Amino acid sequence: MENWESYMAARAALEWQIELGADEAIGDAPVDRYAKTPEPEPAAEAEPVQSVRQNDAHPDPVEVARRAAAAANGLEGLRAAIAAFEGCELKRGARNLVFSDGDPAARVMIVGEAPGRDEDLSGRPFVGRAGQLLDRMLGAIGLDREGTGSVYITNVLPWRPPQNREPRPDEIAMMLPFVERHVTLADPEILILMGNVSCQAMLGRKGITRLRGQWSEAVGRPALPMFHPAYLLRNPAAKREAWADLLSLRARLA
Repeated sequence: MENWESYMAARAALEWQIELGADEAIGDAPVDRYAKTPEPEPAAEAEPVQSVRQNDAHPDPVEVARRAAAAANGLEGLRAAIAAFEGCELKRGARNLVFSDGDPAARVMIVGEAPGRDEDLSGRPFVGRAGQLLDRMLGAIGLDREGTGSVYITNVLPWRPPQNREPRPDEIAMMLPFVERHVTLADPEILILMGNVSCQAMLGRKGITRLRGQWSEAVGRPALPMFHPAYLLRNPAAKREAWADLLSLRARLA
């Protein structure tokens, strides 16, 4: 009887957490907060600098990525190269590689930042609330993911950062060769850089509130920085500027 009551209490607590939206565990194993903290082990003596250099035989992940991206023939080859790349730790914690969506032959290619939870589950970019808003934004100027006014969509990072944290500069640097190769292979007329991370990767600059709406150049083609739809969900007042950027895009396409 006691075990049954414990089971029902645990189940009720779990259902309560799910109702609150806590439907995903942070870690793979439970953490005992009441366990005694183990005594720290004595610090080992530092090895001589020369010895450390001799053992530092790990290849530069940026250079590995650059060679793998350059060797990729076609979009499927690039996808396979990214899937085989072991330099980015984000791959270990992601469920799916998020490569692209839309028409690879589209005139417009959108480069987002990184997958979120919904994208990680589905393996497609921009499918959550931000993706739904993006679809409405594109539809307002006659664009969509498929059809005559199609666009092509990818992200700077193909794997979800834990807890949707902002990508680190080293993660951006090691995945940038793949993004640039992706743009080259798809060969769009226009790039849309959505959010700070995209601008940091493709333009080497941050500050989306200053950059948005100003045409620039990335990977040898016109690039327009825009607010990320997730930002617009948090700041609805910025939709006015986003609409102005959409009109600028429509005029450029015409």
